[in-house]
Amino acid sequence: MTDDLATLVAVESPSTDDEALAVSARVVAALGTRLLGTAPQRHGPHLVWRHGPTTVLVAGHHDTVWPVGTLARWPFTIDGDRATGPGCFDMKAGLVQLFHGLATLPSLDGVTVLVNADEEIGSTGSRGLIDEAVTGARAALICEPSATGGALKTARKGIGRWRVEVTGRAAHAGLEPHLGVNAAVELAHQTLAVAALGRGDTTVTPTLADAGTSDNTVPAGAALTIDMRGFDPAEFTRVETALHDLRPVLPGAAITVTGGVSRPPMPPDASAALHRLAHVAAARLGQPALPGVAVGGASDGNLTAARGVPTLDGLGAVGGNAHAEGEWVDLAAMPGRAALLAALITQIRSA
Repeated sequence: MTDDLATLVAVESPSTDDEALAVSARVVAALGTRLLGTAPQRHGPHLVWRHGPTTVLVAGHHDTVWPVGTLARWPFTIDGDRATGPGCFDMKAGLVQLFHGLATLPSLDGVTVLVNADEEIGSTGSRGLIDEAVTGARAALICEPSATGGALKTARKGIGRWRVEVTGRAAHAGLEPHLGVNAAVELAHQTLAVAALGRGDTTVTPTLADAGTSDNTVPAGAALTIDMRGFDPAEFTRVETALHDLRPVLPGAAITVTGGVSRPPMPPDASAALHRLAHVAAARLGQPALPGVAVGGASDGNLTAARGVPTLDGLGAVGGNAHAEGEWVDLAAMPGRAALLAALITQIRSA
């Protein structure tokens, strides 16, 4: 398993690099073919293994947030039971566990495996594949990294993404600034209004902002990107309504709002029954109880849960520092997590 992890991490696969993803898909396909005994269906960089009508969907992704060139300064490294390297925790170790766990099953009947290449950027290109693969399934098991200490992810916030575009009027900043309508100033007003929309565990965060074309021109245009996270579907309606109700502060400015919900929340009841089964599977394997936690990040588990399919997430690697320099994997935990996945699939299929 460690050797397979080293092989996957050695192939960089940022979500927006088509050439790198094509190479990564070939490496992941080869690993899956060796361990599952069948080759995947290829959909560009997305891979699907089907073994009859879907009873259980097992899902993961091979794209990462790390740009090509990261390995040159931060190579795959092992120190005792800890491995580090870009993408090792999120989520190449989860893929290794997935394939090794499934390889122990006497039959893969009813098991569909989907490994996509755009999860980190919203699964926009693979969403149709996910919807198709999970149709008719009794369960979706998501091999994303575990929460702290190996905890499973039993609820996830949804994600909303919007863009506020401001149109003003350009003018010479030295000669006639009074003739302009400063889109940057208007955007500042709107940014403060947007930031005030968060409440409770709902976060509304202005992220990217840009304005202007030159340093001596009143900006005629400006734009703001907004990231929203929340557990309550009603909160998405509230925030979206408030965004579309934004009104300009400066005379002559105009506002356009686009975007929407990219991933709906994954509620706790989507995972409750599977979480209980995971406890039973862990006990039979002599493993400790598996706590469940609600997390702010989203995954493809949000999409499968939205289709009404029971979904359990966080079945991947134990480790930490996802999306951060120094992300790491507990190598000693990998065989046990692979065994847990296999045992859980066995219970679901026999239910």
